[in-house]
Amino acid sequence: MRGIYSNKTEIRHKEFTEIARMAYDDSPLSRIEDLPYEIVPGEIGKYYDNIFLERAIVGERLRATMGLPIRKMSEHAPLSEGIDASAIDEKYYDPPLINIIKFACHACPEKRILITNGCQGCLEHPCIEVCPKKAIHMENGRSIIDQDKCIKCGKCVSACPYNAIIKQERPCAKACGMNAIKSDEYGRADIDYEQCVSCGMCLVSCPFSAIVDKSQIFQTVLALKSDTPIYAAIAPSFVNQFGGAVTSAQVRAALKAVGFEDMIEVAVGADLCAIQEAEDFLEEVPEKIPFMGTSCCPAWSVMAKKTFPEYANCISMALTPMVLTGRMIKKDHPDCKVVFIGPCAAKKLEASRRSVRSDVDFVLTFEELMGIFDAKSIEFSELEVEEELQTSSADGKGFAASGGVANAVKNVIKKIDPDKEVNVVSAQGLAECKKMLTLAKAGKYNGYLLEGMACPGGCVGGAGVLSDAKRAEIKLKQEMANSQLKNSSETYYVDYLKLITEEDADK
Repeated sequence: MRGIYSNKTEIRHKEFTEIARMAYDDSPLSRIEDLPYEIVPGEIGKYYDNIFLERAIVGERLRATMGLPIRKMSEHAPLSEGIDASAIDEKYYDPPLINIIKFACHACPEKRILITNGCQGCLEHPCIEVCPKKAIHMENGRSIIDQDKCIKCGKCVSACPYNAIIKQERPCAKACGMNAIKSDEYGRADIDYEQCVSCGMCLVSCPFSAIVDKSQIFQTVLALKSDTPIYAAIAPSFVNQFGGAVTSAQVRAALKAVGFEDMIEVAVGADLCAIQEAEDFLEEVPEKIPFMGTSCCPAWSVMAKKTFPEYANCISMALTPMVLTGRMIKKDHPDCKVVFIGPCAAKKLEASRRSVRSDVDFVLTFEELMGIFDAKSIEFSELEVEEELQTSSADGKGFAASGGVANAVKNVIKKIDPDKEVNVVSAQGLAECKKMLTLAKAGKYNGYLLEGMACPGGCVGGAGVLSDAKRAEIKLKQEMANSQLKNSSETYYVDYLKLITEEDADK
């Protein structure tokens, strides 16, 4: 679970750190064969009571960290098979991004209703009364469910005065707002990639570490060791990710210490995105389109276009903060490479799009970046720091939390047209986003600005975060309060907007 340092978190961190260290140390690629034994040492299993299984799972996860495909259980080959193709400093993510290690999957039941020992066999037995299928009866003073009749509606769960009836769901499937998690012939989780939008919520919800996304850690480190200047474009949700006492200046210093030329706040791109979306809203709503959805969350945007294709034109075509920031950096430094660092798995696929590849070269999560920091033994408190960055507005920083994007766009609209009334509604989590679009389809949100965020809490609750979302949001609000600029329209970089969007007009 996000925000909890668990065995799963520890293993993931070791995987990221060791792959980064491999790249920094110029270790032979065959070293990947040794890593499962270093990450899971000893002779006795710690997690599954089967050390061979534990090492096998870690091995496949290491392959994914190298950007390699997950193998079938029936395949026999060394871990390093195909690794040469990934050991380069220019490699895009090969689909699928999100993968299930089948032999790590616990084959959890998809959904079931269970009566626990808390059942008191009460006189009223409301569970029996509310069951539409008469699937519950009393036996030896306890309620019993006939699973063949049960339709998992959950009415008995709500009715029980003792909370003695529970509804269990497969964690990955419950977290998936696209209903993309199915079961294979062996009852193991299986991803329907036609529905999947790579939000990564299944990844963080699986307690068995059976779901893994691919990484560009190794390739990024190789790039950092090259002569090409590498710039870090860091998402506004980075606050509190590396410890509550770590400042933005220390994060910048740490990035320089591991090989980055400099750090640029993506909140600057968020300011430009807010301006662009505000202008689009004023021009198009309601004259051309009934409502407008924000653009910055790729999982939300793809979900909306997949699920409601007839309203695809209602999702803003404004460039995302990541792309805008990448273009700004490359406008000033044409020969550089850009690494976007953020909380999001879906950004990895966004950067793989042909229209974006020239703007952003690599994507890392905060979790992956921490692996790089530890591979280089970075101690934040020992770093020499420069002044705190003050380049973005409070509203630009606010993009990191649910409601922040819509608020920023609304505030820009108010600057442009003070008399304009702007109604907004926001949703977090893809299931809630679907409900919001369903209501919009029914005409409930005509004239509205809709903000969709795939992750609960917004970007601060993304799949690649290190911090608890609520704590991160508290720190974010503190940073916003200390910002010299408040409204996105006050950005120092407004002149860049025309320059970096002209590229689209030329295509």
